[in-house]
Amino acid sequence: MKILILSIAIITGILTACNNSSTDKKNINTSTSQPITSNSDTAPKQTHPATDMTTISLKEILDVYLQMKNAFTKDNDKVAAKSANEMVKAFANFNKTALTPDQAKIYNDLEDDAREHAEHIGSNAGKIKHQREHFDMLSKDIYQLVKTFGGGQKLYYDHCPMYNDGKGANWISKTKDIANPYLGKSMPTCGTVKEELK
Repeated sequence: MKILILSIAIITGILTACNNSSTDKKNINTSTSQPITSNSDTAPKQTHPATDMTTISLKEILDVYLQMKNAFTKDNDKVAAKSANEMVKAFANFNKTALTPDQAKIYNDLEDDAREHAEHIGSNAGKIKHQREHFDMLSKDIYQLVKTFGGGQKLYYDHCPMYNDGKGANWISKTKDIANPYLGKSMPTCGTVKEELK
């Protein structure tokens, strides 16, 4: 009789352990399987997808960037300056607590540079050539932010081959149609779509 009770206890213990192990594996699989976003060779590498909070905060930065880009397409240095000042505030409002330590390092490096360019654009109304020089560099930083964290919408990375004495420059747009912020009204449709950003 003791052998029968002992056998039942052992079998019950084994079945319970197997079920717990299976449940633990399921929990491990669901908690660690996260999509890894691929980035271009020039973008900082990301191992964790951005959270919804990050995308929402980045959306504010993107919105003012796109306003600034639209102002430059119309040669409007004052609206560009106003948008740049709003971008400085958007960087201050960005919720860094949603970032992993690796993401925070990437973001902080890009933010410092981008904020400096936005400040230059904001304080140089009336000097559109100087503003556009900083917009060129700002666009590179915004591109890296979008590549790293996602833009939360479909965007286009456009290229103007003629800006800066033929050295060219890039910018981000919400539409596929070219509206050149570097040449403005003088050559509004100069440029091509380089990349679709999703």
